[in-house]
Amino acid sequence: MTDRRRINPPAGPTTAPIYATLSQGPSSAPAHRTRAANEIRKIFLKTGLTPSASGSAYLELEPSSAPPFSNSLHEPPSSTLKLTCTAHGPRPLPRSTPFSPHLLLTAHVKFAPFASRHRRGYIRDTSERDLSVHVETALRGVLISERWPKSGVDVVITVLEGEDDGPPLASSRGGGGGAEKGEEGLSGWGMMSVLSGCMTVASAAIADAGIDCSDLVSGGVAAMVVRQPNPPDAIMDTLTEVVLDPCPSEHMHILAVCVVGYLRSRDQTTEIWTRGDVDGLSGTGAGSGDSGDSGFETMMNGAVEAAISSRLVLEAALKEATEFKLQKRAFAVSPSREKIKEVDVERSSEIR
Repeated sequence: MTDRRRINPPAGPTTAPIYATLSQGPSSAPAHRTRAANEIRKIFLKTGLTPSASGSAYLELEPSSAPPFSNSLHEPPSSTLKLTCTAHGPRPLPRSTPFSPHLLLTAHVKFAPFASRHRRGYIRDTSERDLSVHVETALRGVLISERWPKSGVDVVITVLEGEDDGPPLASSRGGGGGAEKGEEGLSGWGMMSVLSGCMTVASAAIADAGIDCSDLVSGGVAAMVVRQPNPPDAIMDTLTEVVLDPCPSEHMHILAVCVVGYLRSRDQTTEIWTRGDVDGLSGTGAGSGDSGDSGFETMMNGAVEAAISSRLVLEAALKEATEFKLQKRAFAVSPSREKIKEVDVERSSEIR
């Protein structure tokens, strides 16, 4: 009889594991963007994946083609974004809640513990609360809340995989990471791409739930970066350019990033968030034009162009989901009609 309170050793001999050493610095291979400045990554968007929720959506971006930061096996060779969103409601508010003539919206953004290279905790931190506030502000400007009094809707977004900030360098103006000292994982430039995806996937989930909206919110992000030399091993110049949908691992020098929540039908923005320093900068590339705009205006125009491109994917996904629902409803109604006809034929035969 074995003793349940005693931890038995292994039956056979064992060997102590040998762990590989982590890299202490960035790789010698420089990051390089293979996409054009005005080109965004491919987006996969699908709705209706969670039957228990009123509406749901899943969004995934194409992995970046940047080389790994180091030769270590502990660091992924590419960076991508995977989000899932569920919308619960509209549902009646509790009796203890004060009367509200409008629909109450609540947004929750939570990173999975395995969303980044640095394991995250189960309790929401300040960065997740900031993302929740920005997503709630972007969605509140598009909901027709007067049609749902004394009701509430909860939007829950889970980040399954988030974009890393790139190689950890010294300063935000000289490194692709852009994260301050003490910050880890998704606390720098990667947070901006996560917010852009959160706004798009949340808009798809709300539309899938059938909640009345005046328009669809699509997120777009653009960055002011130092122009990469061609070939990559040449001397880097000091000219800047604006790129759409930046991936932190593809750029060694990111100066500023801008995220917008854009309504294409109304030509309005419901959310703007800028990070970095754009004073005295004038960029070229996507969204610059020939009007001589400042760096902030050029970067914002690029973010709007990125939002318009993601809006096309959002419309196509919702159209496909709507057609599938109509076909499913027609298929469910047709057998019942045939049964009614059979019953009528039987009754007529009995009367005769």
